[in-house]
Amino acid sequence: MAMRKILHIDMDAFYASVEQRDDPTLRGRPVVVAWKGARSVVCAASYEARTFGVRSAMPALRAEALCPQAVFVPPDFARYREASRRVREIFARHTDLIEPLSLDEAYLDVSTNKQGIASATAIARSIRADIRDDTGLTASAGVAPNKFIAKIASDWNKPDGLFVVRPEQVLDFLAPLPVGRIPGVGRVMESKLATLGIVTVADLRAAELPALEARFGRYGRRLHELSLGIDERAVVAERPTQQISAEDTYADDVPLAATGPMIEALAQKVWRAAEREPERVARTVVLKLKTREFRILTRSLTPPMAPADAAALTRIALALRERVELPASTRYRLVGVGLGGFVDRHDASIQPGLFASD
Repeated sequence: MAMRKILHIDMDAFYASVEQRDDPTLRGRPVVVAWKGARSVVCAASYEARTFGVRSAMPALRAEALCPQAVFVPPDFARYREASRRVREIFARHTDLIEPLSLDEAYLDVSTNKQGIASATAIARSIRADIRDDTGLTASAGVAPNKFIAKIASDWNKPDGLFVVRPEQVLDFLAPLPVGRIPGVGRVMESKLATLGIVTVADLRAAELPALEARFGRYGRRLHELSLGIDERAVVAERPTQQISAEDTYADDVPLAATGPMIEALAQKVWRAAEREPERVARTVVLKLKTREFRILTRSLTPPMAPADAAALTRIALALRERVELPASTRYRLVGVGLGGFVDRHDASIQPGLFASD
């Protein structure tokens, strides 16, 4: 199979950058895109705010404490969607193989492209220049032979940067990276790998595959493949949304009763993502838990009426914990919240029985 040419394009501090573009008084100032309030979380932070430690998905109160001089701006998703649409139009000048991950990032397969440009690096430069000229925003790009490496590369020279990893450079590029740069390796997994003497990707590459599989199951094999730069996932063109989810890993394993704040934060994040799909309605709420022993549990509910807002989604997700029947001593390392079973809003409105309970 011919070597793929993959781009990962990631807009720089997208929501905050749109706000700074549209309001010159915000330029050069720490901007936090969030509603103020005890239950609000940060949607985005400008690079000026990030220097104070403000990050996306952080509670807004925490962001305010870290950066009291920050300007809080309520999100305007209509403007963000419009900017995203214009960026997608730029992508489409080069390829139809576009896989959006969110409003502000996407994979592109430019192995064969519409303008017949042989160099993927030249395509990335052209896209970044067009984004700047057409939208007044900046984007960073990673160029690599697969999605895994392209995503790491796009973060290498942020903001407003370009980084290229050629096929013959893959192994050397990955070797010194901490294992935490691998997707799915959070702080807890990083700690578990460290107990095996695995700190860098080179360490992971040198580990015995049977030992990794014995300890981590199928994910152990996946980790070993990624350490070798192997990622065969194709870029999949945009399809109607079927599921939206978010998950996070605890620094220290917690009991079930302590998962409430994380569930609330993730539900807020998922609901914001669902609002970007105004013509689609989710039928099912999903709660995912992973135990200290890496056992994965999912609980789902298809209520009579679809959740109408983030608060309703949160209530259902929290209630799903009651269907977990493991001992109270069980500790959990990861929590996830999802919406699934999406249908067109028109179809939902003409089928009153669509949201029947499980």
